[in-house]
Amino acid sequence: MGLHESLLRGIYSYGFERPSVIQQRAIVPLSRGHDIIGQAQSGCGKTATFSIGILQKLKPPTGRPQALLVAPTRELAQQTHCTFSSLASYMGVKTVKLIGGTDMRDSFSMLDAGVDVAIGTPGRMFDMIKKGRLRVDGVHVFCVDEADEMLSQGFKDQIYDLFKYLPQDVQCALFSATLPPDVLELSQQFMRDPIRILVKAEELTLQGIKQFYIALDDERWKLDTLCDLFDTISVAQSIIFCNTRRTVEWLGQQMESRDFTVSMIHSDMGQRERDLVMKAFRGGSSRVLISTNVLARGVDVQQVSLVLNYDIPRDVDSYIHRIGRSGRFGRKGVAINFMTRKDQWMMQNIERHYDTQIDEMPVDIDDMLA
Repeated sequence: MGLHESLLRGIYSYGFERPSVIQQRAIVPLSRGHDIIGQAQSGCGKTATFSIGILQKLKPPTGRPQALLVAPTRELAQQTHCTFSSLASYMGVKTVKLIGGTDMRDSFSMLDAGVDVAIGTPGRMFDMIKKGRLRVDGVHVFCVDEADEMLSQGFKDQIYDLFKYLPQDVQCALFSATLPPDVLELSQQFMRDPIRILVKAEELTLQGIKQFYIALDDERWKLDTLCDLFDTISVAQSIIFCNTRRTVEWLGQQMESRDFTVSMIHSDMGQRERDLVMKAFRGGSSRVLISTNVLARGVDVQQVSLVLNYDIPRDVDSYIHRIGRSGRFGRKGVAINFMTRKDQWMMQNIERHYDTQIDEMPVDIDDMLA
């Protein structure tokens, strides 16, 4: 790929040996200045793809940011910052993390000292631009991670607000595991003849992940079934997804009252609390994490081998983001779905959309998790 030697040192010390498919196809055009729309399944190295592409094309430092990377959640922005900084560790590149829920004064002092790349959530980044602390006149790359969510109703206006401040000739890169047609249509409004690296929906099912369901006649049976399951299986780490914050908190309390050690995370928690929960989970002191969709996208904890959908997600795209938390970068994983009668139509939609078959959970599930 003709990458700088200092960048290659960072890549190898990070642990990469050979590029994944998305990395093979997207790094070079991105580093050469092309607009890119990159779609590939969860866990196959999208973060490293755009990080390496951007690092390769950075110009000598000017003290002003040359690239902006935005992500929808604080956790994902934090993880992206960590990956980017590790890959850049031999290059002398200065980065700043701009996320909500943190002390602005730290960000001010870093920006005032001069940075090359700003990574964060769109709200905080826009705030910094409006306050005149984040100068964007030297930005030549604008990268949007989890673009389907970022260009959906909730974030779309924030992304446009950010984009309006950027130089007219800025290079744009969008990355996601799923890119619905309406998002691709929207992207035409601010991208110039982008190179599209797309994977068909039916090819997105994660091959390393075995998917099962447990049929339940009644919602009230979920808790007992879950506790029975965790009594019989041995698993390094697992994530349990619920659709609402209330269910996360209720389930966490119920499991703790039955002597299970669990952690909980949702978007209403303060940033410091969320950071502590994730640190404990990554470090292995907490082995079961109960979460809303705040963790469904891009957060990589390598030891996760089981994802359990306590609630079936409300849309088909969320399904692949959730189960992609296991089986990261080619490792094996298992996804188990609790399916009540009212969920049957959604499970059928998921199977149709990804052209996959989700079987009833077998008796020897413990062997698959070993």
